[in-house]
Amino acid sequence: MPTIEVRDLTRRFGEATAVDAVSFDVAPGEIFGFLGPNGAGKSTTINMLCTLLKPTSGTGSINGFDIADQQDDVRRSIGLIFQDPTLDERLTGWQNLQFHGLLYNVPQKVFERRATELLDMVELTEKVHRGVKTFSGGMKRRLEIVMGLLHHPKVLFLDEPTIGLDPQTRLRIWEYVTKVRDAEGLTVFLTTHYMDEAEVCDRIGIIDQGRIVACDSPDALKTGVGGDIVTLKTADDAAALAALTSGGFNAKSTGAGLELETERGDEAIPHLVRLLDAADDCRVKSASVQRPTLDDVFVRLTGREIREQEASDLDAMRSMHAHHGGGR
Repeated sequence: MPTIEVRDLTRRFGEATAVDAVSFDVAPGEIFGFLGPNGAGKSTTINMLCTLLKPTSGTGSINGFDIADQQDDVRRSIGLIFQDPTLDERLTGWQNLQFHGLLYNVPQKVFERRATELLDMVELTEKVHRGVKTFSGGMKRRLEIVMGLLHHPKVLFLDEPTIGLDPQTRLRIWEYVTKVRDAEGLTVFLTTHYMDEAEVCDRIGIIDQGRIVACDSPDALKTGVGGDIVTLKTADDAAALAALTSGGFNAKSTGAGLELETERGDEAIPHLVRLLDAADDCRVKSASVQRPTLDDVFVRLTGREIREQEASDLDAMRSMHAHHGGGR
């Protein structure tokens, strides 16, 4: 049974449709991601699944609990890390954790054991008694991960979890999340517009203008775009082009070498080298392989690259949200 089940989930703000009849399942222990630009409907979907926003129509369930009719049960079974910081900077890190534990009725002995092991994992043990206002952005994010996992949730929601962090800190954050997923069978749902972050996912739903336009594993999505691009530089590109064409390859000259598309480019290169070495004056001087990327996938599906939306777009959505009372 899927941990998350969503059917035709829709959210409108007045005349604007933020999420347009999305449907998907997430399996237990899976890392599932929504990849798309700001304004695509990622955060709105998370807010509905976490009972922070009422759907206009459609259904959703978390751990078998309906997001509309069993909200308290949903909230007890999830952890949520927002885009914006939620820590009280007037308190220490430990005091923030204590407050969170009280909210979730975590028994004191369980709290101390759980907090200690999580703080050790994210390397905050020696700093947790300092004021949060002295923490770096990465330290705050790590503390929020501890808070999100403190009450042993079945599902962890991460809404743009590493936005604004440097690449090294982002990598460490994902090491922590993956470690907990592997150890506890945690199901993870994240939103992101970072391609390298999306690569962490077992499956990705590509969302654009409120609709899911594709959903599969990163490798399957990239394979669907096309083959690998092999670039060759030879002693005589014109002669090499003729030899490749005769050998059944659809190659072209780029002015900086030869380029052709083929499946499993790394395996094709030795064959290409042998073919050209057997021809006159076609010795291969260099060869490289470029695999399709998730950027390529997004461009193929939407006709444009993922990009940051104008701040006015976000302001407009927030304004509509506020005007309609957040759907509550």
